[in-house]
Amino acid sequence: MSEVFKQIVSHCKEYGYIFQSSEIYDGLAAAYDYGPYGVLLKNNIREYWWKSMVQLHDNISGLDAAIFMHPETWKASGHVDAFNDPLIDNKDSKKRYRADVLIEEYIEKIRGKVDKEVSKAARRFGSDFVEEKFKKEHPRVSGYLQKIEAVRAEMARCMTEGDLQGLGKLINELEIADPASGSRNWTEVRQFNLMFSTQLGSVAGKEEKLYLRPETAQGIFVNFLNVANTTRARIPFGIAQTGKAFRNEIIARQFIFRMREFEQMEMQYFVRPGQEMEWYNYWKEFRMKWHLALGTPMEKLRYHDHDNLAHYANAAVDIEFEFPFGFKELEGIHSRTDFDLKRHQEFSGKKLQYFDSEINESYVPYVVETSIGLDRMFLALLSQAYQEDEVPDSEGKSSKRLVLKLPPALAPVKCAVLPLVKNKPELTQKATEIFNDLRYSFDCQYDEKDTIGRRYRRQDAIGTPYCVTVDFDSLEDNAVTIRERDTLEQHRIPIAEVEKVVREKTSMYHLLKKL
Repeated sequence: MSEVFKQIVSHCKEYGYIFQSSEIYDGLAAAYDYGPYGVLLKNNIREYWWKSMVQLHDNISGLDAAIFMHPETWKASGHVDAFNDPLIDNKDSKKRYRADVLIEEYIEKIRGKVDKEVSKAARRFGSDFVEEKFKKEHPRVSGYLQKIEAVRAEMARCMTEGDLQGLGKLINELEIADPASGSRNWTEVRQFNLMFSTQLGSVAGKEEKLYLRPETAQGIFVNFLNVANTTRARIPFGIAQTGKAFRNEIIARQFIFRMREFEQMEMQYFVRPGQEMEWYNYWKEFRMKWHLALGTPMEKLRYHDHDNLAHYANAAVDIEFEFPFGFKELEGIHSRTDFDLKRHQEFSGKKLQYFDSEINESYVPYVVETSIGLDRMFLALLSQAYQEDEVPDSEGKSSKRLVLKLPPALAPVKCAVLPLVKNKPELTQKATEIFNDLRYSFDCQYDEKDTIGRRYRRQDAIGTPYCVTVDFDSLEDNAVTIRERDTLEQHRIPIAEVEKVVREKTSMYHLLKKL
Protein backbone atom coordinates (compact mmCIF):
# COMPACT_ATOMS: atom_id res chain seq x y z
CA MET A 1 0.00 0.00 0.00
CA SER A 2 1.45 3.38 -1.02
CA GLU A 3 2.12 6.00 1.63
CA VAL A 4 -0.47 8.38 0.17
CA PHE A 5 -3.09 5.64 0.17
CA LYS A 6 -2.33 4.85 3.82
CA GLN A 7 -2.83 8.54 4.63
CA ILE A 8 -6.20 8.57 2.83
CA VAL A 9 -7.39 5.50 4.74
CA SER A 10 -6.26 7.07 8.03
CA HIS A 11 -7.92 10.37 7.13
CA CYS A 12 -11.24 8.59 6.49
CA LYS A 13 -11.21 7.12 10.00
CA GLU A 14 -10.02 10.29 11.76
CA TYR A 15 -12.58 12.58 10.14
CA GLY A 16 -15.65 10.34 10.17
CA TYR A 17 -15.79 9.23 6.55
CA ILE A 18 -15.32 5.47 6.85
CA PHE A 19 -14.97 3.06 9.78
CA GLN A 20 -14.02 -0.59 9.88
CA SER A 21 -17.17 -2.66 10.28
CA SER A 22 -17.67 -4.19 13.75
CA GLU A 23 -14.46 -2.52 14.89
CA ILE A 24 -15.08 -3.15 18.61
CA TYR A 25 -14.99 -6.89 17.79
CA ASP A 26 -11.67 -6.44 15.93
CA GLY A 27 -13.48 -5.78 12.67
CA LEU A 28 -14.75 -7.86 9.76
CA ALA A 29 -12.44 -8.13 6.75
CA ALA A 30 -13.50 -6.21 3.62
CA ALA A 31 -16.56 -4.68 5.29
CA TYR A 32 -16.82 -0.97 6.09
CA ASP A 33 -19.29 1.48 7.60
CA TYR A 34 -19.77 4.97 6.21
CA GLY A 35 -19.50 7.59 8.96
CA PRO A 36 -21.30 10.95 9.38
CA TYR A 37 -19.46 12.67 6.52
CA GLY A 38 -19.05 9.54 4.42
CA VAL A 39 -22.77 8.90 4.20
CA LEU A 40 -23.39 12.50 3.09
CA LEU A 41 -20.74 12.30 0.37
CA LYS A 42 -22.09 8.93 -0.75
CA ASN A 43 -25.63 10.33 -0.95
CA ASN A 44 -24.40 13.29 -3.01
CA ILE A 45 -22.53 11.07 -5.49
CA ARG A 46 -25.65 8.94 -5.89
CA GLU A 47 -27.78 12.05 -6.42
CA TYR A 48 -25.38 13.40 -9.06
CA TRP A 49 -25.53 10.08 -10.93
CA TRP A 50 -29.31 9.81 -10.63
CA LYS A 51 -30.00 13.35 -11.81
CA SER A 52 -27.59 13.00 -14.75
CA MET A 53 -29.12 9.71 -15.87
CA VAL A 54 -32.83 9.99 -15.00
CA GLN A 55 -33.59 13.70 -14.62
CA LEU A 56 -31.61 14.81 -17.68
CA HIS A 57 -32.90 12.04 -19.97
CA ASP A 58 -36.62 12.04 -20.68
CA ASN A 59 -36.50 8.39 -21.79
CA ILE A 60 -34.86 6.89 -18.68
CA SER A 61 -36.93 5.79 -15.67
CA GLY A 62 -35.89 4.66 -12.21
CA LEU A 63 -36.37 1.38 -10.39
CA ASP A 64 -35.62 -0.10 -6.98
CA ALA A 65 -35.80 -3.90 -7.28
CA ALA A 66 -35.61 -6.33 -4.36
CA ILE A 67 -32.25 -7.82 -3.38
CA PHE A 68 -33.80 -11.30 -3.15
CA MET A 69 -35.00 -12.70 -6.47
CA HIS A 70 -36.46 -15.99 -7.59
CA PRO A 71 -33.64 -18.59 -7.81
CA GLU A 72 -34.44 -19.24 -11.49
CA THR A 73 -33.33 -15.67 -12.20
CA TRP A 74 -29.71 -16.60 -11.56
CA LYS A 75 -29.93 -19.81 -13.58
CA ALA A 76 -31.26 -17.82 -16.52
CA SER A 77 -28.59 -15.13 -16.20
CA GLY A 78 -25.82 -17.75 -16.12
CA HIS A 79 -24.59 -16.81 -12.66
CA VAL A 80 -25.23 -20.23 -11.10
CA ASP A 81 -23.08 -22.03 -13.66
CA ALA A 82 -20.63 -19.41 -14.87
CA PHE A 83 -20.14 -16.62 -12.33
CA ASN A 84 -16.64 -17.69 -11.38
CA ASP A 85 -13.18 -16.24 -10.90
CA PRO A 86 -9.95 -18.19 -11.47
CA LEU A 87 -8.45 -18.87 -8.03
CA ILE A 88 -4.84 -19.77 -7.21
CA ASP A 89 -3.17 -20.36 -3.82
CA ASN A 90 0.45 -19.98 -2.82
CA LYS A 91 1.55 -23.13 -0.96
CA ASP A 92 4.13 -21.33 1.16
CA SER A 93 2.30 -18.15 2.24
CA LYS A 94 -1.15 -19.84 2.21
CA LYS A 95 -2.50 -16.69 0.56
CA ARG A 96 -5.16 -16.78 -2.14
CA TYR A 97 -5.25 -14.73 -5.34
CA ARG A 98 -7.17 -14.28 -8.55
CA ALA A 99 -4.98 -15.68 -11.31
CA ASP A 100 -6.02 -13.02 -13.85
CA VAL A 101 -5.27 -10.21 -11.38
CA LEU A 102 -1.74 -11.54 -10.80
CA ILE A 103 -1.17 -11.45 -14.55
CA GLU A 104 -2.70 -7.97 -14.90
CA GLU A 105 -0.40 -6.68 -12.16
CA TYR A 106 2.56 -8.21 -13.99
CA ILE A 107 1.49 -6.32 -17.12
CA GLU A 108 1.19 -3.08 -15.14
CA LYS A 109 4.77 -3.49 -13.89
CA ILE A 110 6.01 -3.76 -17.48
CA ARG A 111 3.87 -0.77 -18.44
CA GLY A 112 5.52 1.14 -15.59
CA LYS A 113 8.91 0.41 -17.16
CA VAL A 114 7.64 1.77 -20.47
CA ASP A 115 6.35 4.95 -18.82
CA LYS A 116 9.70 5.43 -17.05
CA GLU A 117 11.63 5.15 -20.32
CA VAL A 118 9.22 7.51 -22.07
CA SER A 119 9.53 10.11 -19.27
CA LYS A 120 13.34 9.97 -19.41
CA ALA A 121 13.36 10.39 -23.19
CA ALA A 122 10.84 13.26 -23.05
CA ARG A 123 13.12 15.16 -20.67
CA ARG A 124 16.17 14.42 -22.82
CA PHE A 125 14.72 15.42 -26.20
CA GLY A 126 12.36 18.20 -25.09
CA SER A 127 10.09 19.63 -27.80
CA ASP A 128 11.58 17.29 -30.42
CA PHE A 129 10.25 14.21 -28.61
CA VAL A 130 7.61 12.15 -30.47
CA GLU A 131 6.28 9.50 -28.12
CA GLU A 132 4.81 7.05 -30.65
CA LYS A 133 7.99 7.14 -32.78
CA PHE A 134 10.12 6.53 -29.69
CA LYS A 135 8.01 3.55 -28.64
CA LYS A 136 8.35 1.92 -32.04
CA GLU A 137 12.07 2.54 -32.52
CA HIS A 138 13.54 2.12 -29.02
CA PRO A 139 14.44 -1.59 -28.85
CA ARG A 140 13.87 -2.05 -25.11
CA VAL A 141 10.56 -0.17 -25.09
CA SER A 142 9.24 -1.89 -28.21
CA GLY A 143 10.21 -5.20 -26.61
CA TYR A 144 8.25 -4.31 -23.47
CA LEU A 145 5.20 -3.42 -25.56
CA GLN A 146 5.39 -6.64 -27.55
CA LYS A 147 5.63 -8.57 -24.28
CA ILE A 148 2.53 -6.78 -22.95
CA GLU A 149 0.51 -7.62 -26.06
CA ALA A 150 1.61 -11.27 -26.05
CA VAL A 151 0.73 -11.73 -22.37
CA ARG A 152 -2.61 -9.95 -22.74
CA ALA A 153 -3.54 -12.02 -25.78
CA GLU A 154 -2.74 -15.31 -24.03
CA MET A 155 -4.61 -14.29 -20.88
CA ALA A 156 -7.63 -13.24 -22.96
CA ARG A 157 -7.60 -16.61 -24.73
CA CYS A 158 -7.42 -18.52 -21.45
CA MET A 159 -10.21 -16.47 -19.87
CA THR A 160 -12.47 -16.75 -22.94
CA GLU A 161 -11.94 -20.50 -23.31
CA GLY A 162 -11.95 -21.22 -19.58
CA ASP A 163 -8.44 -22.66 -19.89
CA LEU A 164 -7.43 -22.76 -16.22
CA GLN A 165 -4.39 -24.90 -16.93
CA GLY A 166 -3.24 -22.28 -19.45
CA LEU A 167 -3.55 -19.52 -16.85
CA GLY A 168 -1.43 -21.51 -14.41
CA LYS A 169 1.16 -22.21 -17.09
CA LEU A 170 1.33 -18.50 -17.96
CA ILE A 171 1.88 -17.53 -14.30
CA ASN A 172 4.73 -20.03 -14.04
CA GLU A 173 6.30 -19.02 -17.38
CA LEU A 174 6.29 -15.35 -16.38
CA GLU A 175 7.80 -16.33 -13.01
CA ILE A 176 5.14 -14.35 -11.17
CA ALA A 177 5.81 -14.42 -7.45
CA ASP A 178 3.49 -14.15 -4.48
CA PRO A 179 3.35 -10.37 -3.71
CA ALA A 180 3.41 -11.15 0.02
CA SER A 181 6.22 -13.71 0.27
CA GLY A 182 8.04 -13.76 -3.06
CA SER A 183 7.35 -17.49 -3.36
CA ARG A 184 6.57 -19.08 -6.75
CA ASN A 185 5.17 -22.27 -5.26
CA TRP A 186 1.63 -22.19 -6.71
CA THR A 187 -1.31 -24.57 -6.70
CA GLU A 188 -3.26 -25.32 -9.85
CA VAL A 189 -5.80 -22.68 -10.94
CA ARG A 190 -9.43 -23.58 -10.18
CA GLN A 191 -12.83 -21.90 -10.48
CA PHE A 192 -14.46 -20.14 -7.54
CA ASN A 193 -18.16 -19.18 -7.63
CA LEU A 194 -18.75 -15.65 -6.32
CA MET A 195 -22.37 -15.85 -5.22
CA PHE A 196 -23.50 -15.86 -1.60
CA SER A 197 -26.36 -18.26 -0.94
CA THR A 198 -28.95 -18.31 1.83
CA GLN A 199 -32.22 -20.10 2.61
CA LEU A 200 -35.84 -18.99 2.34
CA GLY A 201 -37.86 -20.49 5.19
CA SER A 202 -39.12 -24.02 4.82
CA VAL A 203 -41.65 -25.11 2.20
CA ALA A 204 -43.14 -28.63 2.49
CA GLY A 205 -40.15 -29.67 4.56
CA LYS A 206 -37.68 -28.36 1.99
CA GLU A 207 -35.54 -25.28 2.28
CA GLU A 208 -35.37 -23.25 -0.91
CA LYS A 209 -31.97 -21.86 -1.84
CA LEU A 210 -31.76 -18.12 -2.51
CA TYR A 211 -28.87 -15.92 -3.53
CA LEU A 212 -27.82 -12.45 -2.51
CA ARG A 213 -27.79 -10.65 -5.85
CA PRO A 214 -24.27 -10.29 -7.33
CA GLU A 215 -25.44 -7.40 -9.54
CA THR A 216 -28.43 -5.08 -9.80
CA ALA A 217 -28.94 -5.52 -13.55
CA GLN A 218 -31.15 -8.63 -13.40
CA GLY A 219 -33.78 -6.77 -11.37
CA ILE A 220 -34.05 -4.39 -14.31
CA PHE A 221 -34.33 -7.13 -16.95
CA VAL A 222 -37.12 -9.02 -15.20
CA ASN A 223 -39.04 -5.72 -14.87
CA PHE A 224 -38.48 -4.71 -18.50
CA LEU A 225 -42.13 -5.12 -19.54
CA ASN A 226 -43.51 -3.68 -16.29
CA VAL A 227 -41.60 -0.45 -16.83
CA ALA A 228 -42.19 -0.32 -20.58
CA ASN A 229 -45.96 -0.73 -20.16
CA THR A 230 -46.49 1.58 -17.19
CA THR A 231 -44.35 4.43 -18.54
CA ARG A 232 -45.47 3.89 -22.17
CA ALA A 233 -41.79 4.00 -23.07
CA ARG A 234 -40.70 3.98 -26.69
CA ILE A 235 -37.40 2.48 -27.76
CA PRO A 236 -34.73 3.57 -27.18
CA PHE A 237 -35.34 3.88 -23.44
CA GLY A 238 -33.47 3.11 -20.24
CA ILE A 239 -34.06 1.86 -16.71
CA ALA A 240 -31.76 3.08 -13.94
CA GLN A 241 -31.17 1.62 -10.50
CA THR A 242 -28.83 1.99 -7.54
CA GLY A 243 -28.49 -0.57 -4.80
CA LYS A 244 -26.46 -3.15 -2.90
CA ALA A 245 -24.84 -6.17 -4.50
CA PHE A 246 -22.81 -8.99 -2.94
CA ARG A 247 -19.88 -11.02 -4.22
CA ASN A 248 -17.80 -13.56 -2.36
CA GLU A 249 -14.55 -12.11 -3.67
CA ILE A 250 -11.50 -14.39 -3.55
CA ILE A 251 -9.48 -11.57 -2.09
CA ALA A 252 -11.09 -8.30 -1.12
CA ARG A 253 -8.49 -5.58 -0.66
CA GLN A 254 -7.42 -1.99 -1.21
CA PHE A 255 -9.85 -0.54 1.33
CA ILE A 256 -13.30 0.05 -0.23
CA PHE A 257 -12.07 -0.63 -3.78
CA ARG A 258 -13.00 -4.31 -3.65
CA MET A 259 -15.54 -5.41 -1.03
CA ARG A 260 -17.94 -8.30 -0.62
CA GLU A 261 -20.86 -5.91 0.02
CA PHE A 262 -20.95 -2.89 -2.26
CA GLU A 263 -23.29 -0.54 -4.08
CA GLN A 264 -23.80 -0.25 -7.81
CA MET A 265 -25.28 2.49 -10.00
CA GLU A 266 -26.47 0.86 -13.21
CA MET A 267 -28.52 1.80 -16.24
CA GLN A 268 -29.75 -0.61 -18.89
CA TYR A 269 -30.60 1.06 -22.21
CA PHE A 270 -32.94 -0.89 -24.51
CA VAL A 271 -32.40 -0.33 -28.23
CA ARG A 272 -33.44 -1.67 -31.61
CA PRO A 273 -31.19 -4.54 -32.81
CA GLY A 274 -28.54 -3.18 -35.15
CA GLN A 275 -28.39 0.20 -33.38
CA GLU A 276 -26.54 -1.01 -30.28
CA MET A 277 -23.08 0.23 -31.36
CA GLU A 278 -24.40 3.74 -32.00
CA TRP A 279 -25.72 3.89 -28.46
CA TYR A 280 -22.69 2.10 -27.03
CA ASN A 281 -20.51 4.92 -28.37
CA TYR A 282 -22.94 7.55 -27.10
CA TRP A 283 -22.88 6.22 -23.55
CA LYS A 284 -19.14 5.67 -23.65
CA GLU A 285 -18.67 9.40 -24.37
CA PHE A 286 -21.41 10.60 -22.01
CA ARG A 287 -20.06 8.67 -19.05
CA MET A 288 -16.54 9.99 -19.58
CA LYS A 289 -17.99 13.51 -19.71
CA TRP A 290 -19.73 12.80 -16.38
CA HIS A 291 -16.37 12.12 -14.73
CA LEU A 292 -14.63 15.09 -16.34
CA ALA A 293 -17.41 17.43 -15.17
CA LEU A 294 -16.22 16.78 -11.60
CA GLY A 295 -12.91 18.42 -12.42
CA THR A 296 -10.96 15.16 -12.71
CA PRO A 297 -7.99 15.73 -15.06
CA MET A 298 -8.13 13.77 -18.33
CA GLU A 299 -4.74 12.22 -17.58
CA LYS A 300 -6.29 10.56 -14.51
CA LEU A 301 -8.85 8.75 -16.67
CA ARG A 302 -8.55 6.39 -19.60
CA TYR A 303 -10.56 3.90 -21.65
CA HIS A 304 -9.60 0.24 -21.54
CA ASP A 305 -11.23 -2.05 -24.10
CA HIS A 306 -11.89 -5.59 -22.89
CA ASP A 307 -9.60 -8.24 -24.36
CA ASN A 308 -11.90 -11.10 -23.35
CA LEU A 309 -15.58 -10.29 -23.78
CA ALA A 310 -18.23 -11.84 -21.57
CA HIS A 311 -20.30 -14.48 -23.34
CA TYR A 312 -23.25 -12.09 -23.61
CA ALA A 313 -21.38 -9.02 -24.95
CA ASN A 314 -20.31 -7.84 -28.40
CA ALA A 315 -18.43 -4.76 -27.09
CA ALA A 316 -17.14 -3.68 -23.69
CA VAL A 317 -14.94 -0.90 -22.35
CA ASP A 318 -13.88 0.22 -18.89
CA ILE A 319 -13.30 3.77 -17.74
CA GLU A 320 -10.24 3.47 -15.54
CA PHE A 321 -9.10 5.95 -12.89
CA GLU A 322 -5.56 6.38 -11.61
CA PHE A 323 -5.92 5.43 -7.95
CA PRO A 324 -2.88 5.72 -5.64
CA PHE A 325 -2.27 2.03 -6.45
CA GLY A 326 -2.48 2.49 -10.23
CA PHE A 327 -5.07 2.62 -13.01
CA LYS A 328 -8.05 0.43 -12.11
CA GLU A 329 -11.59 -0.07 -13.37
CA LEU A 330 -14.06 2.56 -12.20
CA GLU A 331 -16.96 2.07 -14.60
CA GLY A 332 -17.96 -0.36 -17.34
CA ILE A 333 -19.94 0.26 -20.53
CA HIS A 334 -21.14 -2.94 -22.18
CA SER A 335 -23.18 -3.89 -25.23
CA ARG A 336 -24.98 -6.94 -23.84
CA THR A 337 -26.89 -7.84 -27.06
CA ASP A 338 -30.27 -9.53 -26.44
CA PHE A 339 -28.81 -12.26 -24.22
CA ASP A 340 -30.45 -11.29 -20.93
CA LEU A 341 -34.02 -10.78 -22.11
CA LYS A 342 -33.91 -13.91 -24.28
CA ARG A 343 -32.66 -16.03 -21.39
CA HIS A 344 -35.35 -14.74 -19.02
CA GLN A 345 -37.94 -15.26 -21.75
CA GLU A 346 -36.76 -18.86 -22.15
CA PHE A 347 -36.63 -19.71 -18.43
CA SER A 348 -39.84 -17.91 -17.40
CA GLY A 349 -41.93 -18.90 -20.40
CA LYS A 350 -43.12 -15.27 -20.66
CA LYS A 351 -42.60 -13.14 -23.77
CA LEU A 352 -40.22 -10.24 -23.19
CA GLN A 353 -40.64 -8.49 -26.51
CA TYR A 354 -41.27 -4.94 -27.61
CA PHE A 355 -43.64 -3.96 -30.41
CA ASP A 356 -41.99 -1.26 -32.45
CA SER A 357 -44.76 0.71 -34.16
CA GLU A 358 -42.25 2.57 -36.35
CA ILE A 359 -41.28 -0.62 -38.18
CA ASN A 360 -44.43 -2.60 -37.29
CA GLU A 361 -42.40 -5.42 -35.78
CA SER A 362 -41.97 -7.20 -32.44
CA TYR A 363 -38.49 -8.10 -31.24
CA VAL A 364 -36.34 -8.72 -28.17
CA PRO A 365 -34.40 -5.45 -27.66
CA TYR A 366 -30.64 -5.24 -27.42
CA VAL A 367 -29.18 -3.68 -24.29
CA VAL A 368 -26.36 -1.20 -23.65
CA GLU A 369 -25.31 -1.07 -20.02
CA THR A 370 -23.47 1.53 -17.96
CA SER A 371 -22.36 0.26 -14.54
CA ILE A 372 -20.32 2.09 -11.91
CA GLY A 373 -19.46 1.13 -8.35
CA LEU A 374 -20.59 3.82 -5.92
CA ASP A 375 -17.91 2.81 -3.40
CA ARG A 376 -15.18 2.96 -6.04
CA MET A 377 -16.41 6.34 -7.18
CA PHE A 378 -16.28 7.47 -3.54
CA LEU A 379 -12.65 6.30 -3.30
CA ALA A 380 -11.74 7.92 -6.62
CA LEU A 381 -13.14 11.26 -5.45
CA LEU A 382 -11.27 11.05 -2.15
CA SER A 383 -8.04 10.10 -3.93
CA GLN A 384 -8.39 13.10 -6.23
CA ALA A 385 -9.46 15.50 -3.47
CA TYR A 386 -6.92 14.60 -0.76
CA GLN A 387 -4.15 17.19 -0.94
CA GLU A 388 -1.49 18.77 1.20
CA ASP A 389 -0.57 22.36 0.40
CA GLU A 390 1.15 25.41 1.87
CA VAL A 391 -0.93 28.22 3.35
CA PRO A 392 -0.05 31.31 5.42
CA ASP A 393 -0.77 31.06 9.15
CA SER A 394 -2.05 33.84 11.42
CA GLU A 395 1.44 35.35 11.57
CA GLY A 396 1.93 35.25 7.82
CA LYS A 397 4.29 32.28 7.93
CA SER A 398 3.87 29.32 5.60
CA SER A 399 2.36 26.16 7.09
CA LYS A 400 0.99 22.89 5.73
CA ARG A 401 -2.66 21.97 5.69
CA LEU A 402 -4.52 18.80 4.76
CA VAL A 403 -7.51 19.59 2.61
CA LEU A 404 -10.18 17.62 0.76
CA LYS A 405 -10.81 19.61 -2.42
CA LEU A 406 -14.10 17.91 -3.17
CA PRO A 407 -16.42 19.38 -5.79
CA PRO A 408 -18.58 21.84 -3.78
CA ALA A 409 -21.81 20.24 -5.00
CA LEU A 410 -20.74 16.87 -3.60
CA ALA A 411 -19.07 18.04 -0.37
CA PRO A 412 -20.77 16.56 2.73
CA VAL A 413 -20.98 19.92 4.49
CA LYS A 414 -21.57 22.93 2.26
CA CYS A 415 -20.95 25.63 4.82
CA ALA A 416 -19.65 25.99 8.39
CA VAL A 417 -20.75 28.87 10.60
CA LEU A 418 -18.06 29.97 13.06
CA PRO A 419 -18.30 32.63 15.76
CA LEU A 420 -14.92 34.36 16.01
CA VAL A 421 -14.61 33.44 19.71
CA LYS A 422 -16.56 31.05 21.89
CA ASN A 423 -17.07 32.90 25.16
CA LYS A 424 -18.97 35.89 23.77
CA PRO A 425 -22.71 35.17 23.97
CA GLU A 426 -23.56 37.95 21.53
CA LEU A 427 -21.39 36.29 18.84
CA THR A 428 -22.49 32.73 19.49
CA GLN A 429 -26.15 33.77 19.52
CA LYS A 430 -25.80 35.56 16.19
CA ALA A 431 -23.88 32.65 14.65
CA THR A 432 -26.47 30.16 15.92
CA GLU A 433 -29.28 32.20 14.34
CA ILE A 434 -27.47 32.18 10.98
CA PHE A 435 -26.79 28.44 11.24
CA ASN A 436 -30.41 27.63 12.10
CA ASP A 437 -31.55 29.58 9.06
CA LEU A 438 -29.06 27.99 6.65
CA ARG A 439 -29.77 24.37 7.65
CA TYR A 440 -33.11 24.52 5.79
CA SER A 441 -31.25 24.93 2.48
CA PHE A 442 -28.26 22.57 2.69
CA ASP A 443 -26.07 20.57 5.06
CA CYS A 444 -24.14 22.97 7.24
CA GLN A 445 -22.29 22.87 10.54
CA TYR A 446 -21.84 25.08 13.58
CA ASP A 447 -18.41 25.04 15.26
CA GLU A 448 -17.19 27.16 18.15
CA LYS A 449 -14.46 24.97 19.69
CA ASP A 450 -10.74 25.95 19.42
CA THR A 451 -9.20 28.97 17.73
CA ILE A 452 -10.61 30.20 14.44
CA GLY A 453 -7.48 28.98 12.63
CA ARG A 454 -7.88 25.43 13.93
CA ARG A 455 -11.54 25.43 13.00
CA TYR A 456 -10.64 26.50 9.45
CA ARG A 457 -8.17 23.59 9.26
CA ARG A 458 -10.78 21.14 10.56
CA GLN A 459 -13.28 22.24 7.94
CA ASP A 460 -10.60 22.02 5.23
CA ALA A 461 -9.91 18.42 6.29
CA ILE A 462 -13.63 17.61 6.14
CA GLY A 463 -13.85 19.23 2.70
CA THR A 464 -16.25 22.07 3.58
CA PRO A 465 -16.05 24.56 0.67
CA TYR A 466 -17.20 27.67 2.59
CA CYS A 467 -16.77 28.99 6.12
CA VAL A 468 -18.82 31.89 7.45
CA THR A 469 -17.20 33.81 10.32
CA VAL A 470 -19.29 35.96 12.64
CA ASP A 471 -17.17 38.70 14.30
CA PHE A 472 -17.84 41.79 16.40
CA ASP A 473 -18.39 43.93 13.30
CA SER A 474 -21.24 41.57 12.37
CA LEU A 475 -23.19 42.92 15.34
CA GLU A 476 -23.00 46.41 13.84
CA ASP A 477 -23.11 45.95 10.05
CA ASN A 478 -25.09 42.67 9.76
CA ALA A 479 -22.35 41.25 7.53
CA VAL A 480 -20.04 38.22 7.83
CA THR A 481 -16.78 37.05 6.30
CA ILE A 482 -17.08 34.11 3.91
CA ARG A 483 -13.88 32.11 3.28
CA GLU A 484 -13.34 29.87 0.26
CA ARG A 485 -11.64 26.54 0.93
CA ASP A 486 -9.60 26.27 -2.29
CA THR A 487 -8.47 29.86 -2.87
CA LEU A 488 -8.48 30.98 0.81
CA GLU A 489 -10.04 34.23 -0.40
CA GLN A 490 -12.25 36.04 2.11
CA HIS A 491 -15.15 38.34 1.25
CA ARG A 492 -17.46 40.44 3.36
CA ILE A 493 -21.12 39.88 2.49
CA PRO A 494 -24.45 40.80 4.14
CA ILE A 495 -25.94 38.09 6.34
CA ALA A 496 -29.10 38.24 4.25
CA GLU A 497 -27.10 37.07 1.18
CA VAL A 498 -25.23 34.13 2.76
CA GLU A 499 -27.84 31.51 1.90
CA LYS A 500 -28.11 32.68 -1.72
CA VAL A 501 -24.33 32.85 -2.22
CA VAL A 502 -23.58 29.42 -0.74
CA ARG A 503 -26.54 27.75 -2.46
CA GLU A 504 -25.46 29.19 -5.81
CA LYS A 505 -21.83 28.11 -5.41
CA THR A 506 -22.63 24.59 -4.20
CA SER A 507 -25.58 23.83 -6.46
CA MET A 508 -25.50 20.64 -8.52
CA TYR A 509 -26.85 22.75 -11.37
CA HIS A 510 -23.32 23.70 -12.41
CA LEU A 511 -22.21 20.07 -12.64
CA LEU A 512 -25.27 19.01 -14.61
CA LYS A 513 -24.95 21.93 -17.06
CA LYS A 514 -21.52 20.61 -18.09
CA LEU A 515 -23.18 17.48 -19.43
